[in-house]
Amino acid sequence: MAEYEGILLGMGNPLLDISAVVDEGFLTKYDIKLNNAILAEDKHLPMYEEMSSKYNVEYIAGGATQNSIRVAQWMLQIPGATSYMGCVGKDKYGEEMAKNSKSAGVNVHYYEDETAPTGTCAVCVVGGERSLIANLSAANCYKSEHLKRPENWALVEKAKYIYIAGFFLTVSPESIQLVAEHAAATNKVFTMNLSAPFICEFFKDVQEKALPYVDYVFGNETEARTFSKVHGWETDNVEEIAIKISQLPKASGTHKRITVITQGADPVVVAQDGKVTTYPVIYLPKEKLVDTNGAGDAFVGGFLSQLVLEKPIEECVRAGCYASNVIIQRSGCTYPEKPEFK
Repeated sequence: MAEYEGILLGMGNPLLDISAVVDEGFLTKYDIKLNNAILAEDKHLPMYEEMSSKYNVEYIAGGATQNSIRVAQWMLQIPGATSYMGCVGKDKYGEEMAKNSKSAGVNVHYYEDETAPTGTCAVCVVGGERSLIANLSAANCYKSEHLKRPENWALVEKAKYIYIAGFFLTVSPESIQLVAEHAAATNKVFTMNLSAPFICEFFKDVQEKALPYVDYVFGNETEARTFSKVHGWETDNVEEIAIKISQLPKASGTHKRITVITQGADPVVVAQDGKVTTYPVIYLPKEKLVDTNGAGDAFVGGFLSQLVLEKPIEECVRAGCYASNVIIQRSGCTYPEKPEFK
């Protein structure tokens, strides 16, 4: 399977998820909302300690892009088909994550920061819904110099498909730009995610700079509506918004832009050529839901696993729905040994 070696590259923030089922009081105390993702402020810093002392905490390798890449790797079952770059600290969390990803078959090239600890993400679960509070630490130290090193740029050269979650826009927009321009110049497929309402609101400029290069835009309904609001589109209709995003200007005419918006239990919206197609998700009874952490990441991972095999879009969506259905029945972005996707 040498032709698939390194076919998919991800770049992002490698974070260790600190996950626990908490209570409403805890959410109120730290002013956090379910179904949201934010960067930690000073007021949030004590929560990591409080979670581990008060609740039953699990430590799970996370980070949005890393999750998607690992799921794609799991779905493909072709060792080394995927690679990943990001920044960790020189500590046991970073080592753990590298070991974790390598045993999953992902070719990880972490940049190790000498001073900052590996980033963490508090995952607060109430009633199966999650809220994410990321303390980026080392993940925030990624530099484009690392990307430009021959052994790392080789991963970019090798890849035919590239995925970067919007969260990386807060860290290294110049790395994103380098990879985006390379993809446009070499007719590769460049994909990104809206990732969170705060990215669409407060990192609008760097997001807008990257968007012309993006061939597939992923996101969920909340992010899509925030994007619409920020751009003054005055519509909350997810199908309309998906079409509008797909019609924004493109840097290269090789690939048309396709927008893929998930809506939890509601159908997936796919917009291309000014038209929308919707695909129902796999029904899951509420009592089988463990937590939604990693659901969107898993959808992207499943989708990309078929995209790199050049399967039609309905197969990509079906794989995305399969992967997210597996992940929401488990804690965090974890999966059984082998997929049962046919």
